[in-house]
Amino acid sequence: MATAALAKASKEVIFEWEGKDRNGKVVRGEMRAGGESMVNASLRRQGILVNKVKKRRTSGGKSIKQKDIAIFTRQLATMMKAGVPLLQSFDIVARGSTNPRMTKLLNDIRGDVETGTSLSSAFRKHPLHFDALYCNLVEAGEAGGILEALLDRLAIYQEKTMAIKSKIKSALMYPVAVIIVAFVVLTVIMIFVIPAFEDVFKSFGGELPGPTLVVIALSKFFVAWWWAIFGLLGGGLYFFFESWKRSEKMQMTMDRILLKIPVFGDLINKSVIARWTRTLSTMFAAGVPLVEALDSVGGASGNAVYAQATEQIQKDVSTGSALTTSMTATGVFPTMVLQMAAIGEESGSLDHMLAKAAEFYEEEVDEMVKGLSSLMEPFIIVILGTLIGGIVVSMYLPIFKLGAVV
Repeated sequence: MATAALAKASKEVIFEWEGKDRNGKVVRGEMRAGGESMVNASLRRQGILVNKVKKRRTSGGKSIKQKDIAIFTRQLATMMKAGVPLLQSFDIVARGSTNPRMTKLLNDIRGDVETGTSLSSAFRKHPLHFDALYCNLVEAGEAGGILEALLDRLAIYQEKTMAIKSKIKSALMYPVAVIIVAFVVLTVIMIFVIPAFEDVFKSFGGELPGPTLVVIALSKFFVAWWWAIFGLLGGGLYFFFESWKRSEKMQMTMDRILLKIPVFGDLINKSVIARWTRTLSTMFAAGVPLVEALDSVGGASGNAVYAQATEQIQKDVSTGSALTTSMTATGVFPTMVLQMAAIGEESGSLDHMLAKAAEFYEEEVDEMVKGLSSLMEPFIIVILGTLIGGIVVSMYLPIFKLGAVV
């Protein structure tokens, strides 16, 4: 029976229909059914004269982003708090989604839940979109009968995490954009502008200054080997990021370096601590045992150094050590976090104290991002001014020399 119900649910799709009611008024809507004939029959029973029925498109569309999952979680939590049944909540969210892929994902999950699968198990079938932390919290909510509260807490967690990532990206966006523009400008100068100046200088017949000769030599090299330069640069960046993504040793090395970069290293470190404390606070408050909660915390931090430290903490805690003692032994957590965790353990309010620590570091990240914009702007202008200004002055030195002779 369960197999037949599952097969039936998998065949059902959403149809969009249009028709006229008993008063002749044009009405439109959507219906989940196994075929057009079922839609027509159902609508006829309601007294609707059907004009058009078509299957709703569920292919194509944008890829599903973390933002889509966060919005879905918030909507689902809101509707369940308002007393809307789970399956109906899925229908409402799916219809409201503008991304066909997201609609299909929600319909697949709804179909699983409708056939008796638990919500957490339905989510676990889609690990690309719902990680272990998400599924564990939903499972804890189902077991404790507090799914609405857990979904709300999960939505807050996702919103806070996305806000931190957005702030980090905004801090890095300006210098990266300026570097790219500067590279394009220097490329144009080297390939087109300097060769034109070189032709003019040949007509002078005199000896060119040293800086001008250096710039011209660099331009000739760039014009002759631009394809190799771009190829090596593009290929090198591609292989670098691929190895960073796939190699654990490379991830550990780069994450250690990132934490030690002047200015930006402190920003990244604080954002990682904010995510770590926020994740552990959310899971512990949901009733997930500490050892199990630490399974998801390391990966959620987004840094291999903290992930490795979390593994060690988990081993120590599982053998009876206190959380604060284990955190101190790793040597990666600041004193304030350790003190907050110690107070939380002693008072039995670990989730509350960790949440306070997360809020503090989230505010710190916010303030640092605001300060970085004003700090980086003059620094970048000085570097670009030195590079481009040096090239321009080198090109004009022969003209100044010629003017002095005249």
